[in-house]
Amino acid sequence: MTTAYDSAPGYGSPVVLDRREGPYGEVVLRRHGELLQIIANGCFLMDTSDGRSERLLIDAARDALGSRPAPHVLIGGLGVGFSLAHAAADPRWGRITVVEREPAIVEWHRSGPLSALSASALADPRTAIVETDLVAFVNETCATFDALCLDIDNGPDWTVTEGNDSLYSPAGLASCARVLRPGGVLAVWSAQPSPEFERTLWNAGFQQVRTEEIPVARGVPDVVHLGVRPG
Repeated sequence: MTTAYDSAPGYGSPVVLDRREGPYGEVVLRRHGELLQIIANGCFLMDTSDGRSERLLIDAARDALGSRPAPHVLIGGLGVGFSLAHAAADPRWGRITVVEREPAIVEWHRSGPLSALSASALADPRTAIVETDLVAFVNETCATFDALCLDIDNGPDWTVTEGNDSLYSPAGLASCARVLRPGGVLAVWSAQPSPEFERTLWNAGFQQVRTEEIPVARGVPDVVHLGVRPG
């Protein structure tokens, strides 16, 4: 996710392109100058202004896997498609599964304004989209993955919906570890550093916990929190 500012000079007022009442509340796609933005329940989620931190989310997870052949990555959150597009552009990934709970966001990518960013990635035979809630998915799936890249909130300390809080708890991280293969990597995007979440990762049994920062134009840096499942 990338922070945007409605007061950006020369952009004028945002224009709503679509507004839906989804299973978890209202989701809005709007255009602000050249940017496309996603808003959920009045909370700004992300826009198409940059994508550096989303690309780092994918690359940091891949690099932490070392030379593991054809790893399978699970991406939590489709968003504006930066993470998916970057993963699909990398032939080192074996399979790419994206979990997205908002049908509107999936539709905006398949046949709407966001398709310009994700069409080739969605057409990639390695890509699969699963329309469900990520919290439920990691608790219920029998599948396992080499990397789990989470970008469904503005970070562990700033969730989009209350139910997402559980994902960053010790129990939620245990579920994340359960779907990771031994030596698998958990990467979590955040709009700000969270030392408390780093401690939670350590306490949940993850190893090699670290945080990588991405400077932004204003305010605190975006970060990616990383941890490796033992094995």
